[in-house]
This record gives sequence, C-alpha cells and structure tokens, in this order.
Amino acid sequence: MLKKLPIRYYWICQLCGWAGYILFYTFFYYSARVVENPFFFKTLYFESAAGLLLTHAMRYIIKGSRLLDLPLHKQIIWLILITLSFALIYSNISVVVEEMMAWEPEYFLDMSFMQKWLRTLIGAIFLFTIWSLLYFTYHYVSRLQRQRLNEARLQGLVKELELKTIKAHINPHFIFNALNSIRALVDENPSMARKAITQLSMLLRSSMRADKDELVPLSNELEIVKNYLALEQIRFEDRLKVHMDIDEDTLSQQVPPMMLQTLVENAIKHGISKEVYGGKVEIVSDFVDDHHEIVIRNTGRLSEEVHHEGFGLSSTRNRLQLLYDGKASFDIKETNGKEVEARVVLPVGL
Repeated sequence: MLKKLPIRYYWICQLCGWAGYILFYTFFYYSARVVENPFFFKTLYFESAAGLLLTHAMRYIIKGSRLLDLPLHKQIIWLILITLSFALIYSNISVVVEEMMAWEPEYFLDMSFMQKWLRTLIGAIFLFTIWSLLYFTYHYVSRLQRQRLNEARLQGLVKELELKTIKAHINPHFIFNALNSIRALVDENPSMARKAITQLSMLLRSSMRADKDELVPLSNELEIVKNYLALEQIRFEDRLKVHMDIDEDTLSQQVPPMMLQTLVENAIKHGISKEVYGGKVEIVSDFVDDHHEIVIRNTGRLSEEVHHEGFGLSSTRNRLQLLYDGKASFDIKETNGKEVEARVVLPVGL
C-alpha cells in the first residue's frame, strides 16, 4: 500500500503550485506584454481554477485505479495517457468557455478554432506533464525510501536473530565442556570436584549476565575467563600455565560477550590438552594503530580440526561480521612451529 500524502499537505502543494502559476503569468504579462489584454486576469483565474480541479480529478483517478502499484513501465504508459487525456479536456474547456464568454484578446480574433485549440493544447500538455512528473516523482521517491527503511529494519531483525542463535549455541557448547571437566574429577578428587562446581556456578552467573547484551566491557569478559581458567587449572594442575598482559585502558572497551572465553576454551581444548607436558596460555589486550587488539596464544599446533573451523571459530567470525559490519577482523595461525595465535582486531570506541 502506498503511504498517503496527508491531505492538508496535498492541498497546500496544490494551492501553492497554482498560485505560483498565476504569479508567473502575471509577472510575464506585465514585463513582456506587447498588446494589453483586458480579459487577462479573468482568463488566468478561470484556467487556474480549471487546472486545479482537473489535476485533483487526475489524482482521484490515479489513486482509485492504484496506478502507482503497477510495474514502473506500466506506470509511465498510463501516466502519459492520463496526462494527454486531461490536457485535451483542459484545452477544450478553455477554448469553448473563452469563446462563449468573449474573453478573447484582439490578436486571437483572426485565429480559427483549431488554431486556438492547438495553441492551448500545447500549453496544457506542458502544464499537466509538469504536474504529473512532480506527483509521480514524489510517490516514487517515497516508496523507494520506505523500501530502504523496510530493508534496514529487516536486516536489523535478521542480525538480531542471528546473534541470538549464535549465543544460544555458545553457552551450551561451553557448559558441555565444563561439565566434562567436572565429571573427570568426581571420582578422583571429590573436594576438587566441589570446588569445580563452585567455579562453574560463578561462570554460569557471569555468562547469564553477559548474554543479555550484544557488547560488554572487556573487564566483564576477563572475569568470566579467569573463572574458566581457574576451573581448568583444577583439571590440568601444573600442566596449565596462564599469563595475562592487559592494558588497563582497554578494560572499558566493548567486546562481544563470551567471545574471549570461547577462544581461550579453544586454545585449551585443541592446544594444551593435546600436549603431554601441557603448556601456556597467554592473553594480551592492547591498543595498536588506533584499534583494540586481543591476542590469545597457546602452546600447540594448528590441527586440521581447528584449521577447518569448528563452531567456536566460525561463530567468532560470524559475530564480528554481524556486529561490526566488516570493521573488525579475526585470524588464527601457527607461529614458531610450537604456538598457535588467535588475534581479534576491533574498532576503538564501539
């Protein structure tokens, strides 16, 4: 459905347009006339009134026939036909009424009816074409703007749904791995298992808070990661070493919730857990070249499983694309043949 131009604005445009028509011809008459026409204003006011009524009738037909809902090429054809039809009506009315009322100036007296009619028709076609173009252009631009607005709203809804879907996958994925760690401790060390359950409870509480927003401060994410690493250190004991190098100025920077935890979890699952003697996980957060960089390094190699991207890495790429629209980047690579480095680059201030 077409959004209707409020009726008061339509009439304001109509009245101003035809008032402008009167002023233009009045100015032209006084500044460029050769012979005085005693019927000039009578003719001008009548033609303006007739034009106002006929263009309003055109609008009524265009709206009633839903012409502007047709494909563009059909709209153009019908607008041309309607414009020519009403120009013919206008020229017939003008010439007949002016002859009946004897409003013709002296220089019209020597013209035949056909000559007067053709002269009036040419002016009417020009006048009604301008009106049709203005009316058509207004509705065309309005429709285009509404389509773009609807597309933007749709993209926003799709983005929100995709983000919620990704989040819904992240938390069960994380809980599953955490429960596996606790299960491994139940028989071997019940006291550690109880401690692990406490850590898991803290993690769940933190993750539930984080899941309510699309972006959260880095400080919140670090709290979740510290709880997660404390849980994993119960499992790995001396095989897991952790080092953090965090620029305090970056703590207030906004990051996607659970993203950092997902990358750290990936480093332990595909790196530390596969090393006989364990290894180190290093987390770095700093400003580099007007960007916020987060780097997670871990002992290990970039296996085929990681290289083909499990859910954790693919979800990270998807979230960054959705949230930052190409302004953020994620890369994971093997360095020195013994370490894997995951690097997230985020725009500052978002």
